[in-house]
Amino acid sequence: MRDSRRARLILGVLLAAALVILTVDHRTGESSPLRPLRAVGAYLFGTAEQFGSGVVRPVGGFVHAILTAPAAKQRIEALKEENAELRAGLLAGKLDADRAKQLKQLLGLAGTGGYKVVTGNVIARRGQPGFEDAVQIDVGTNDGVRSEMTVLNGDGLVGRVLHASAHTSTVVLLSDPASAAGARLEGGKEIGVVHGVGEHGRLVQFRLLDSTAPLSRGGRIVSFGSQHGRPYVPGVPIGVIERVESTPGELTRIAYARPYADLTALDVVGVVVEAPKRDPRDAVLPAKERAR
Repeated sequence: MRDSRRARLILGVLLAAALVILTVDHRTGESSPLRPLRAVGAYLFGTAEQFGSGVVRPVGGFVHAILTAPAAKQRIEALKEENAELRAGLLAGKLDADRAKQLKQLLGLAGTGGYKVVTGNVIARRGQPGFEDAVQIDVGTNDGVRSEMTVLNGDGLVGRVLHASAHTSTVVLLSDPASAAGARLEGGKEIGVVHGVGEHGRLVQFRLLDSTAPLSRGGRIVSFGSQHGRPYVPGVPIGVIERVESTPGELTRIAYARPYADLTALDVVGVVVEAPKRDPRDAVLPAKERAR
């Protein structure tokens, strides 16, 4: 009992002292003699508060990250799709620009030679029974295409139509080993035959029928033409001779020429549906080379 009374007495004295101290501190304001003690208390309680916030904040950030993760993932996926669409758009724009350039070049060649053409695009590269180098194009009989018609692009001779369906056609390339086309040397009447030799279309063989006729590196070859312009119309650039083989005692001379048309990277092509009224001779050969 005595200890209990003493404790209550001490507690009462402390409370009275605290009230007195608070009253004095409040009335004296900034000039209070207890100001240093108040600053120490603020520092201690402020530090404790900062420590508590530092502990709680990472936990709160972790919880927030978990709650917002699905939305962030969706946003990332949306950005990836947007980037893919942008890349596809840029690629399509580049392809359209390249095809427009090829089409312009093709129409220029056709206009110079007097060839009436139906334009199309190569949609597949495929072999055919008996042929190694053939492609499929996206024009057919509904567009006026028939078998045994000449196929060219803006650079030169590509090949001939093997067969045509309503909407597509198969074209045998000049580089095919089973392919043969009548050809003529530029500036003369010396004629021969061009054969494919494979080699991925890098070279074709030109066999000159007159073994005594001059044949040299740099000479240029154009198509000789077939009867009624099928399968080949006259005057289409074929290629430039890169090397001549020695054939002593033989009836023909053999050379190898680099085709004007890149037969490994075909896109825009034209099918000649009407041959020119007259042979354009060498008029379709590139003007820059003709001026040498």
